[in-house]
Parts: sequence; structure tokens; C-alpha cells
Amino acid sequence: MPIGHAAGEQANAGLMRVRFREVRSATEELCRHLTAEDMMVQSCEEASPTKWHLAHTSWFFETFVLREFVAGYRPFDERFVWLFNSYYKALGEMPEKKLRASFSRPGLSEILAFRQHVNQAMDRFLEAGAPEDALDRIQLGLHHEQQHLELIATDIKHAFFTNPLHPAFAEGRLPAAEMPAPPINWVSFEGGLVEIGDDESEFCFDNETPRHRVFLEPYQLASRLTTCAEYLTFMEDGGYLRPELWLSEGWDTVEREHWQAPLYWRKDEAGRWQIFTLRGWQPLETLSETPVCHVSLFEADAFARWAGKRLATEFEWEHAASSLAIGGNLLEHGVLHPTSAAAGPGLQQVFGDVWEWTASAYTGYPGYKPLPGALGEYNGKFMSSQMVLRGGSCVTPASHLRASYRNFFQPATRWQFSGIRLADGASE
Repeated sequence: MPIGHAAGEQANAGLMRVRFREVRSATEELCRHLTAEDMMVQSCEEASPTKWHLAHTSWFFETFVLREFVAGYRPFDERFVWLFNSYYKALGEMPEKKLRASFSRPGLSEILAFRQHVNQAMDRFLEAGAPEDALDRIQLGLHHEQQHLELIATDIKHAFFTNPLHPAFAEGRLPAAEMPAPPINWVSFEGGLVEIGDDESEFCFDNETPRHRVFLEPYQLASRLTTCAEYLTFMEDGGYLRPELWLSEGWDTVEREHWQAPLYWRKDEAGRWQIFTLRGWQPLETLSETPVCHVSLFEADAFARWAGKRLATEFEWEHAASSLAIGGNLLEHGVLHPTSAAAGPGLQQVFGDVWEWTASAYTGYPGYKPLPGALGEYNGKFMSSQMVLRGGSCVTPASHLRASYRNFFQPATRWQFSGIRLADGASE
């Protein structure tokens, strides 16, 4: 996930102290029903154990705030500086990511004690009145933690899916849609010369800058996201058997991985499709009107070709979303799964539900400069072989999003809550 910089006037230390407590508490609240054994699992190469997420987010504040700004700060454990480093090579060595599930020690109780140690030190620092450059760094750390909050949800979903018992993370069934998803309307945009990138918001990541101009041809976006029912029609029309619909690398991936449906779909003994959710297995018939999710860029692109449409560029998406307020089915709603669209004018489901794949490669904007030092490593060095997603998902915190936010993953990635919005040229 991206890491960046704070921009504009910062909240004072008192307000930052409140926000720090809120974000840190939200992470722990999400983990409240997990056992120590649950928090050890790392079920795919993209994922990390929950226990590691809890430690790494604390490592961030200790490494980039407390060690740098608090004179005489005493680290919880000097070994943690390399043990919970993720990818910051300027800071030294770190264990291989695939080995994180082998960290039986330190135990969960010690990790929670580490979090408490960092929380108390941060609270004292903020109570004393942290300087503005430290507040910028803390703001960054809080958004970094919100990224990991979302990753905990996606990672534990995959962990429970791979468990033969298929446990549910949350209780209760998902509500069935009361009516079919509204028909797709095509919302037209004139295009032209538009500005893209952060517009001096309270916070942004460095990959959202600098703001710059982009020329767009007239275009249209589907008024809502693609549903499970619509994707099932693609499958039943041989979508996974027709190489002409797929990018070359995508077709190679389909054959190698034996894809026949989105991740988390299976047929029961009676041949009926089921979908695994954070509330356990649910029949497809109750979710048919909800957005399809856990599809790769390759699947999204193949579906768009099959439908005679395309995926939007990230610039088209941002231009369309820039005038809309942040809202929708996000983490705070507690549904933990995409929900069906409501009837209404204009674009629906822009924020929340699923991250929307775009046709744009993840590269730096004209004039892009990463942050100096170790904090500049994450975004810039991954601007290769990744594709951009926009909009957030049902497990993204609302305060973490803005229209200029750029998420990115490799095109075969499916474990994230990722889905499809179709695009087309202008209406005639």
C-alpha cells in the first residue's frame, strides 16, 4: 500500500492526540474476536499475520516518530527495529515476508505490550505539544495504520477461507437485496483539459502529487458497479474458456492457476454457487445483485471486453469522482461485504464496496518526487508492473479516502476487495 506525505495546515497536537487514540483503537477493535492462533496465519504471499500488522504499525511510530523526535526515548525492544521492518532497506535488514507466520515469538501478549508502550510514549509526546514536522509524520503514520487496518480484514478473510472449517469473522448473514440492482445508466463527461492529483487536502500520499493537467476525450462511466449476476452471465458464456477476451498474460494466468470463477466462489454438492464472505459461506442467489469482488485486473478487463466496453483510466475516474462527497458502504457500516446499488441519478457506489480496477499503469506523475530518506522508498520503488485501483472498499475507513487516492496492485491480484465499473466513449 502507498506511503506519502502530509500537506496543508496540520491539526494541533491536541486534536492529533484524539485522532491517534481513535485510529489505534479501531485496529484493536477489529481484532477483538480473533484468537492468538488466528493472528498467526499467513495464508497467501500477499498477506501477513494479524499479529505482524499489530506490531508493524507500532514499529512505524517508534521508528519514524519516537526515535527521531523524543529525546531519551527508550525502545521497547531493540530487536524489533529489524524484526518488524517491512521493506525499508535504508533502515537495514528485515526477515523475508514469507517467514512472518513463523514468528511464534514474540507472543501476542508481548506484541500488545509493545503497542501499549508506544501508545503511552506517543500520548506523552502529544500532550507536551509535538512540533509541526512531527505532527506531519504522525498524520502519515495514522494513514499507514488505516491501510493495515484494511489489510487485516482482507488477510483474515483469506486465512479463514483456507481453513477447512471456514470460520466466520463476523456473526449474522448478509441481507438479501430487496430488489434487483437498478439498470446501468451511462453517465457522460465532456472531458477536455482537467487537473488531476491532490488539491491541497489535509493529507495525501506522495504518489498523488504533483497536481497536473491531463487531456481527456469525452467518455462515459457505468452508473453502478458490475454485479455478481452479470459476472455469472460472463462465466456461463464461456468467459474463462475464450482466449480472445484476455490479455496474453491474463490468459496464461487463467491456464496456470485454473481460474474458473472469482476468488471465494465455489459450487456446493447440488451445483449451486456459493461465495465465502467475512460472515462465512453465503448462497450466490442472495448476493447476486451485489458487486462482484475479488477479481483480478485480468478478469475485470476480460469482462469489459466481453461486454463490449472497457475499464476507465484512473484520470477519468478521478475527474468523475472529484466533485462527490466521501460516503458509501465503508468499514464503519460494519457490513464487511459489498452491497447492492440504490436507484438514483448519477454515479453510484463510487466510494466503498470495492476497489475499482482502472486501465492505468501505476507510475509517477510528471514531476513526481518521493519523500527523502527511508520514507520515500515505498511508493517510488514500486512504480513498475502494477495497476491502479480507485475508490476504496467495504473494509476501508472513511477518513482514509479522497478522490485523488491511488491504490495499486499487480494485475493478477485477487485477495483484495477489487471489482469492476465499465467505461465507454461518449454517447453519439
